[in-house]
Amino acid sequence: MTGEQLGRTITRIAHEILEKNTGVESLAVVGIHTRGVFLARRLHTILKEIAGREIPYGELDIAFYRDDVAVGSFGVVPVSPNPVVKNTDLTFPIDDATVVLIDDVLYTGRTIRAATDALFDYGRPRRVQLAVLVDRGHRELPIRPDYIGKNMPTSQNERVEVRLTEVDGVDEVALVRLDEGGE
Repeated sequence: MTGEQLGRTITRIAHEILEKNTGVESLAVVGIHTRGVFLARRLHTILKEIAGREIPYGELDIAFYRDDVAVGSFGVVPVSPNPVVKNTDLTFPIDDATVVLIDDVLYTGRTIRAATDALFDYGRPRRVQLAVLVDRGHRELPIRPDYIGKNMPTSQNERVEVRLTEVDGVDEVALVRLDEGGE
């Protein structure tokens, strides 16, 4: 997916969100760190332009909600070394809101499960919807996105890399084949 295609895809998702949700009064956009945040910022800007009004925006860190982090006798102990913890910024009430979670790639569903757990620690939304740029399949949990930029079936020895200008200096989506050694 080129940068131009990526931009058109985000615009299409914004229109789909507005079409599915009658009115934006209770709508909120929340990006999942890292690339989901940058996609959510772009989506939020487009939604505001189309709707002609402010829509709450937030960012969600899921580092300690992931299932590769275990709870030990002295609190949270990472199973994988050094989880990267980012800020959660939800400065608006999520109770009774329709929260659209935004992420870059949907794979096993574990990131979304963690994000949902984290979100519910901040309140009880009326509805949670999921928008992803790429759905690559291989779900391990029963999670289905409401909005999909592109379905990209993959094999287990492939990885979808979303590159965004804010992080990587370029907008593109690439399918990368892993070698036998893992990468």
